[in-house]
Amino acid sequence: MKSLTRHLYFWVLLSIFLGGLLGAFKPELAVSLKPVGDGFIALVKMLISPIIFCTVVLGIAGAGDMRKVGRIGGKALLYFEVVSTLALGIGLAVMHLLHPGRGFNVDPQTLDAAAVAKYTKAASEQSAAEFVLHIIPKTFADAFTGSGDLLQVLLLAVLFGYAMTHLGKVGKPVHHFMEDASHIFFAMMAAIMKLAPLGAGAAMAFTIGKYGLGSLKPLAALMGSFYLTCAVFVLVVLGAIAALAGFNILRFIIYIKDELLTVLGTSSSESALVPLMAKLERLGCSKSVVGLVVPSGYSFNLDGTNIYLTMAALFVAQALNIELTLRQEFTILGVAMLTSKGASGVSGAGFITLAATLAVVPSIPVAGLALILGIDRFMSEARALTNFVGNGVATIVIARWENELDHECLKQQLRT
Repeated sequence: MKSLTRHLYFWVLLSIFLGGLLGAFKPELAVSLKPVGDGFIALVKMLISPIIFCTVVLGIAGAGDMRKVGRIGGKALLYFEVVSTLALGIGLAVMHLLHPGRGFNVDPQTLDAAAVAKYTKAASEQSAAEFVLHIIPKTFADAFTGSGDLLQVLLLAVLFGYAMTHLGKVGKPVHHFMEDASHIFFAMMAAIMKLAPLGAGAAMAFTIGKYGLGSLKPLAALMGSFYLTCAVFVLVVLGAIAALAGFNILRFIIYIKDELLTVLGTSSSESALVPLMAKLERLGCSKSVVGLVVPSGYSFNLDGTNIYLTMAALFVAQALNIELTLRQEFTILGVAMLTSKGASGVSGAGFITLAATLAVVPSIPVAGLALILGIDRFMSEARALTNFVGNGVATIVIARWENELDHECLKQQLRT
């Protein structure tokens, strides 16, 4: 028992359980704990941008030349697009197989458009051109002090890393400074992660206390279908990819269990981003691959979000008894592929991207999102967990593809 209590995952799991009980039996007290969970997330996000910046810059420096950076980036994007397409397709197939929205027979006139107004407004403001321009921060510091958009940080890091590497000896002092700064930021994050049980427990208490277990019953079919689809995707699709890369997906999941429990409690994959990178390096992936693939994966490799987008869109259509044509369904898939790319680091990102996706099919009223607004918070855990595992698997695959994976270290760490 003493050895068990020394592990972080034990305390996180215990806190999530106790938080759930508190939310069920003392909902008012549980809801009042929201600032505790929000505070933990805020502490983590405070360090995400500088850590990502340092990691990507050092990843580019470790690669040695921009051709290698481009090669790794190209392979990563190819992998992301293929796997993301599979995620979208699986979500579509499950909805056609299980039809969780059938039988709701919701009258469109009864929908509460006001409940989702802020999400539809945010979605309408994000055109393709504005999305691209938003990647460019107004100032260098704005990427770190503004919206916290990781795409802006990635752009600056790539430019900074390229310039630093291109300068050769002149850039060496800056390189050493970045390495030292990176160690300090990682040490700060390690200290913050000791608060993970407190943050995860408070976040879970708020969720159950706010929405209540009873609110899950009417939409349990959608939630069950979504959780089942995410599980199948991780175990079958990512499991097959992992097997081809030479490791077992279940052993990998056990290896990152501490981080997964933190993600489960906070519903945010960002909360465990830094520990994941450290564990992937320990697993045998080169620092340059980890530094380039993981940060970009948080914007471009969102498997759980992709599954959610297609399933939620079709659920609304089924609940409203709207028959979609094959062309409309493929349009949803195509738009979801694009709208999901900027979903990381944005409050309410799942709903904003879903609203933008539904906007391309006029026959589905965007107000239909009100049907799932109450349970979106419960589905965010599965989204975050699937995204998290997907990025870990992607990094190992790209490292192997680049011949920068220590296979013996991988076997030893996973005990295969």
